[in-house]
Amino acid sequence: MTRFEVVRDPLWENIRLDPEALAVVDTPAVQRLRYVRQLGHAFLVYPGATHSRFEHALGAYHLARRALSQLEDAGDVRLDAADRIRLKLAALLHDIGHYPFSHSLEEAGLPHHEELAARHLADGELAGRLAEVGAPAHALLPLIQCRAREPLGGLVSGSVDVDKLDYLSRDAWMCGVPYGVIDVDRLLTSLTVAPARDGHPTLALHEKGLAALESLLFAKYQMYRNVYWHHAVRSATSMFKRLVRRAIAAGRIRPDAVAVATDDGLIHELLQQDATGLARRLRERRLAKRALDLPATELPADTPSWPSDDPELLERVEDRLARDVGLAPGELFLDFPAKAAMLALDLPLVKRDGTVIQLGGAEAAAHLGIPRVAAELYRSARRLRVFVLGEARVDARRIVEVVMMPREAVIRLASGER
Repeated sequence: MTRFEVVRDPLWENIRLDPEALAVVDTPAVQRLRYVRQLGHAFLVYPGATHSRFEHALGAYHLARRALSQLEDAGDVRLDAADRIRLKLAALLHDIGHYPFSHSLEEAGLPHHEELAARHLADGELAGRLAEVGAPAHALLPLIQCRAREPLGGLVSGSVDVDKLDYLSRDAWMCGVPYGVIDVDRLLTSLTVAPARDGHPTLALHEKGLAALESLLFAKYQMYRNVYWHHAVRSATSMFKRLVRRAIAAGRIRPDAVAVATDDGLIHELLQQDATGLARRLRERRLAKRALDLPATELPADTPSWPSDDPELLERVEDRLARDVGLAPGELFLDFPAKAAMLALDLPLVKRDGTVIQLGGAEAAAHLGIPRVAAELYRSARRLRVFVLGEARVDARRIVEVVMMPREAVIRLASGER
């Protein structure tokens, strides 16, 4: 008799764990995810947002299992047992390399969590279990790192992947907000396989799923605007990034140790020698206050990328701006998060007459409402903020001037040049 177990989940109710999932779930690498919160510091705003990467991993596995069954029942794919196991385990383990506190440490300059997946998959007990079930690390990594050239790779990483379907639904549910509502059932039953632009078969969507796809895009926009980029969440994230960068620079913690830490384990380490005082402030929710909060719609459409992709330069600019307003270094935080591909699409659409078009760019705008206004929605979700730990008057025009400077000019400014 095939052995399986059923886990009760508040979102999807019953999640069936098949033998291959049971083989890896109780390994230390996977169990670590129980102690890594899905939404980092969002629990400081939404008290229910204490759900973990582990719950999300189970949810992604569950949806991958459902999607594969639907595709096989519809006759769209024929999978052997090894491929089925590999795809389901890639969904289960897609966040295996994730840092504590959501994506804040990637923003702080540490390698992206997908790059760290190999370390977790190839070492220790998890590697042994994966070998036993015929899904070694080298077979899973291309799927997790979005490098897989196979028809169903988009289930793990793509425009309509099980990661998005679970995290948007779960985050909204646990935060208690109505923004992440997605017609998941309709999306799953609308999945199929069709030729991509290069002619190779890939995950696609039937035309009947367009309304459900739009619900996914709008949920993503709403969650970024109201939850992920909430001002208090971003204040805590800015403080945490500075705290960790200072601790690493001082040699108090090592980046490789951070990569395998848990939320509570890392904050405990940071509290031991808290030269900045930021760890204690975060623990007690004494967050930096907004001195400036401007919607990106009030800025030029094309803004330089350095505030979101160059943490070293950002830190130097923050300290220069702090001195300008009478604050000490480390008491002012400039925050302008970016996710340019927030509402991007790239997948084939199978029309009712059987013809296939590519949903992306102008083609997407021809069939969906949101892509037509995606640029403005993205700008309305973004906010340029300055947070301060003391009393200070911040000149909005000066901040906008600095943010709009090209990188080379900002480097000169941060170096003290005029």
